[in-house]
Amino acid sequence: MKAVITVIGKDMVGILAKVSTACANANANVVEVTQSVMDKYFAMIMLVDINGLNCSLEELKDSIEKTVPTMTVHVMHEDIFNSMHRI
Repeated sequence: MKAVITVIGKDMVGILAKVSTACANANANVVEVTQSVMDKYFAMIMLVDINGLNCSLEELKDSIEKTVPTMTVHVMHEDIFNSMHRI
């Protein structure tokens, strides 16, 4: 099982490190990540393996939001993400 995490907001030092640490603490393994900075704005999409997750997805989201409080964070199960983006 996998989940998709998106993080968007004003760029600052350490966003990737903070989000990755929150994932590691929840035992979510980062499988893939893409990020970009456009002008002063940061955008990241992560795919994480949640087979060993030691909390709920909502708790993972809350944990990430606490580490990057000025960012917009979404955490979604891969199946829901795929259903929403199916043409």
